[in-house]
Amino acid sequence: MAKKTIDFDAIRKIGLALPDVQESTIHGAPSLKLRGKLLTCPALHSSAEPNTRAFRIDFDQRARLIAAAPRVYYVTNHYLKYPTVLVRLSRMDRNSLRDLLGMAWRFVSSQTKTNWTQRPEPASSDNGVTRTLSPANRSGQPLTGEKTAPDHFNIEIRSRARFR
Repeated sequence: MAKKTIDFDAIRKIGLALPDVQESTIHGAPSLKLRGKLLTCPALHSSAEPNTRAFRIDFDQRARLIAAAPRVYYVTNHYLKYPTVLVRLSRMDRNSLRDLLGMAWRFVSSQTKTNWTQRPEPASSDNGVTRTLSPANRSGQPLTGEKTAPDHFNIEIRSRARFR
C-alpha cells in the first residue's frame, strides 16, 4: 500500500485541532498561526527544497530532529538563525506530523507575550487574604474556561500566572 503524501490539507486538519490555531497566509502562501504568531508555512526561500514546509521550534529540538532523521528534517544557511526546522513533506508520516505540530504549538505558545488564558479573578481565602489562583488551580486541574490542548497532542501547558 502506497504511503499517502502529506500536503497542506493534512497539516490544516491536524493543526486546526489545536487550541487557538487559525489558517492564514504568508506572502500569499497558506500557513497556520497561533494567536497571530506563525506556526508553519511553506519554506519560501530559494535555498529550500521543493515541497518543504518550515515549522517553528526551538534550536535544541531542531538539532535533535535533524540528528534523528536527516532525510526528513533539515535546515539551510538562510534558516540557521531562525527557530525553524525545514521538513521534506514527501518523507514525513502523519504521526510525525502530529508530533511536530505539537512541538511547534508548544514553542510558539511559550513565545507569546499575551497570557493565552484569561487571568482568573482574585479569590478570597478563609482568612480574608486575597490571592490570585493559577490557571492550574494548584491541583493540576484546569479552571473553567481555560483552553488546553487535546490529550492526544501530549502538550504540557505551563501557567504564566504567579501567586501574589
